[in-house]
Amino acid sequence: MVFQPGEAFQFDWSEDWATIGGERVKLQVAHSKLSHSRAFIVRAYPLQTHEMLFDAHWHAFRVFGGIPGRGIYDNMKTAVDRVGRGKQRDVNARFQSMASHYVFEPEFCNPAAGWEKGQVEKNVRDARNRLRQVMPVFKDLGELNQWLEDRCIALWSETAHRELSGSIADAWEAERSVLMVLPPAFDGFVEHSKRVSPTCLITFERNPYSVPASFANRPVSLRFYPERLVIVAEGQTVCSHERIIDRSHSKPGKVIYDWRHYLAVIQRKPGALRNGAPFTEMPNTFRQLQDHMLRKDGGDREMVDILSLVLHHNEDAVLRAVKLALEAGVPTKTHILNPAA
Repeated sequence: MVFQPGEAFQFDWSEDWATIGGERVKLQVAHSKLSHSRAFIVRAYPLQTHEMLFDAHWHAFRVFGGIPGRGIYDNMKTAVDRVGRGKQRDVNARFQSMASHYVFEPEFCNPAAGWEKGQVEKNVRDARNRLRQVMPVFKDLGELNQWLEDRCIALWSETAHRELSGSIADAWEAERSVLMVLPPAFDGFVEHSKRVSPTCLITFERNPYSVPASFANRPVSLRFYPERLVIVAEGQTVCSHERIIDRSHSKPGKVIYDWRHYLAVIQRKPGALRNGAPFTEMPNTFRQLQDHMLRKDGGDREMVDILSLVLHHNEDAVLRAVKLALEAGVPTKTHILNPAA
């Protein structure tokens, strides 16, 4: 098949393994390839879900420097809700929103006709051979993906184009000028409705995450991205967390606390500060101050008042004031609020 510059790209998933954080990890690998220049990019994810798919497209278009006119896919479930006769497809609404945002036309292969996107099918095989032979170990997924991106771009210059003179990099330089301009990234979240528990938690993928205490027992929306979770209520962002993905079902879920979410609780019940699990996550400077405060009468209330400063003041500034008071040997509310006292 012959493609004109800027005409199309091809996308597919594969499964592979890498060593991350000292563990052998199974990954879902997104392969994107410009059909004319054959420039390609490979990116790894934990799952083949909508939010991962949207993120893979953004990074591919970012690396390519623009967007072709159409994208060629198989009938993956994140893109196609129902396969009809011939080319008839019920395209997933969220996938179509992404395609409309980037202004390309999705095109789906006939079932069992992988040859229709044969370039990227071949790229899956080639990528394993080219990348796995020299793949080191990585501390996290971000480091792996940066290595994959750098290595793919280097291979463009090292690989001759099969049909055009010069390398893949040469062909890409010529094709880049006719790609559509890249807009801001599509906001590629997936949204679920949740109800906050009485203990100010919502659960996602077996892991409980904290929400500000004012939202206890209330409905919220959870928007999840590949690496973060955003909690929204009444059209406003309430809080966010780094997303924890652990596919080992033999382990219990991990509770993810933000101690700030529980300040309203300890303002009502200062004694809850002493053994409250969320407050084990405080910065060490606050923990040192707590050790001093809880030895004296009224220290619970005084500590709560100091912690509550972060609701209205820059947290780093509060931490600096606490550190100065500790170093001066006067770790009291008065000296923290007024260092000259």
